Amino acid sequence: MKHIAIAIVLALILIGCTTKIEKEVIQKSSDYFNYTDSADRMSGGVKLIPIQTPAGEFNVWTKRVGNNPTMKVLLLHGGPGATHEYFECFDAYFPKANIEYYYYDQLESAYSDQPSDSILWNLDRYVEEVEQVRIALGLDKDNFYLLGHSWGGILGIEYALKYQDNLKGLIIANMMSSIPAYVDYANDVLGPKLDPEVLAEIRALEANEDYANPRYSELIYTHYYPKHVLRMPLEQWPDPVNRAFAKLNMDMYVTMQGPSEFGIVGDAKLKNWDRSQDLGKIKVPTLTIGGAYDTMDPKHMEWMATQMPDASYLHCPNGSHMDMYDDQEAFFDGLIKFVKDVDQRTNDSNE
Repeated sequence: MKHIAIAIVLALILIGCTTKIEKEVIQKSSDYFNYTDSADRMSGGVKLIPIQTPAGEFNVWTKRVGNNPTMKVLLLHGGPGATHEYFECFDAYFPKANIEYYYYDQLESAYSDQPSDSILWNLDRYVEEVEQVRIALGLDKDNFYLLGHSWGGILGIEYALKYQDNLKGLIIANMMSSIPAYVDYANDVLGPKLDPEVLAEIRALEANEDYANPRYSELIYTHYYPKHVLRMPLEQWPDPVNRAFAKLNMDMYVTMQGPSEFGIVGDAKLKNWDRSQDLGKIKVPTLTIGGAYDTMDPKHMEWMATQMPDASYLHCPNGSHMDMYDDQEAFFDGLIKFVKDVDQRTNDSNE
């Protein structure tokens, strides 16, 4: 009888513990979706933020999803000149992990103002824009994670080099630290993997600087993009990706990045950007992410993590440049683990 009584008591304790855990999970979930006392409640999390620029004041569009006082991720989209929309797949993963996150259209993109002023199309000004957005959203070193994808990765690196004291963590997704190295990778590694006749035609059009020729876009989109940008047939590309590509600000994109994802050609402003020698200055916890079939060299992105004192590399074995779609489980499992590990580490140090 004594053993039975002990067993009953232990069972009741376990049930009590389980109930407590379940209550905590329910409470966290309830808090996560609670917008009751939020200033952006009426707009469902949307906030237009006034940005001061050399050409005057403009508004940029942001949208918050969820609540978490210690894990807040600001998403920097690619392009330059793409939109937040291709990040919509985060809706299937971050809420379950109770990670608060912010969609954000950079100036000249989609829902933000588009003054179409090339004086604003430079890296330093965009860094200052991100800092103004951070302040307006109330993000700080105790909660602020910055995730930059592609061009957003360039912007994230530059932001960290100037303002890392405001960061809790940095994620550089699918971006190398050197544009010249990226161009070499596209020319020397990815180019030869194309059909020789296709590559020859692309090179001929580039030699004539005939980038506006519809044939040039056709060759890139049909032969290169489905292999290295998003590894799906074009007709199967997800709707958020198609919407983002459809809204791409081509004037700014060509000015800064050039007319193609197949390397950087012409006189694009980013052509000589290289921060490889400065990576060691980034002290905050950092995650670099690369896909095996990426337009960017995965070995270089792995190397980047070795150059920073507190960094790691996440490899997506089935992924390309948009591995948040074509290798989702690997991408989000690794990303969420990083955010939570940094958060736990911070909590432990504060105890």
